[in-house]
Amino acid sequence: MMPVTEDELADVIRDADGPLEVRGGGTRGIACKGAIVSTAGLTGITLYEPGALTLVVKAGTPLAEVEAALAAEGQRLAFEPTDMRRLLGTGGEPTIGGVVATNASGPRRIQVGACRDHLLGVRFVDGTGNIVKNGGRVMKNVTGYDLVKLLAGSYGTLGVMTEVSLKVLPLPQAMASVAITGLDDMQAVAAMSAALGSPYDVTGAAFVNGRVVVRLEGFGESVTYRAEKLMRELATFGAASVTDFDWQALRDCAVFGNRSGDVWRVSIRPSRMPDTVAALRAGGEVDVIADWGGGLLWVLCRAERDLRADITTGHATRVRGTGGAFPRFHPEPAPVATLSTGLRRRFDPRRILNPGVMG
Repeated sequence: MMPVTEDELADVIRDADGPLEVRGGGTRGIACKGAIVSTAGLTGITLYEPGALTLVVKAGTPLAEVEAALAAEGQRLAFEPTDMRRLLGTGGEPTIGGVVATNASGPRRIQVGACRDHLLGVRFVDGTGNIVKNGGRVMKNVTGYDLVKLLAGSYGTLGVMTEVSLKVLPLPQAMASVAITGLDDMQAVAAMSAALGSPYDVTGAAFVNGRVVVRLEGFGESVTYRAEKLMRELATFGAASVTDFDWQALRDCAVFGNRSGDVWRVSIRPSRMPDTVAALRAGGEVDVIADWGGGLLWVLCRAERDLRADITTGHATRVRGTGGAFPRFHPEPAPVATLSTGLRRRFDPRRILNPGVMG
């Protein structure tokens, strides 16, 4: 089913007599048993005001179309939405609704926040077929209960988004990456923390294959100046230099795309990165990439296992792999699970929207 209007979507959901699999571009490997409801018919940019830094777009609009329209005006989605096709081996085209539904956010999250922090308003159809509007279309008109942030990251289990309003930001003139090689996990965390705590407006900090890489963005002369100053400050950790680095490949965890094994995302406090990585390695053979200054670990497991048995803090999400009896999402603490159940009962009392996707 591919409704082309919000009212048609509401009718589909209202008349459903069984589970529905909500699908955008189908690029993120999220599936459940049920009739497929695609948002691909809900497309188009309905309002774009570059001067106001706001964009309103229908949920099924391809992400590439949105990014092209923004780039033509020298703007971007600053939260750097991920594209999981190379990692998951999926086809299709990512949609802006799928980005919001999964709260897809890249390396720049450490500076500008996640997708939900740029979301101004949403329109969606809940599990009873009711059309709901929350938030606003511009930054000065965001009112009401914050269902906006609730919908972000809900994976279509609370409602099917039809339209989203987003804050956008200017594209930078220049970018530079500063790298230090030969560091262990403890040194890497210290170096990334020093960079993030500096006054040089760091927009990315990662640890890949023994190398810390830090990103700076902005006006050309400013980037050059800040890169030179940052290299001097990081000299205590080792020789620092400006280097080429593929931030998009890091964003999408593309390095694990052609390698076999399960892939997990582990979110932790950055200071716990060394201990967490040591625990993961003690549990079996793994490869680890750190993003967000050490707060996000991409983990490739050679053998099927539940990483949650090895970590004592944070939470782990299985991104790729069958997982056996292991759920995709980290089990919620009892009080949070009670809240989640209550929310789903309110927005989808029949439990027909993506049942089982989030537990």
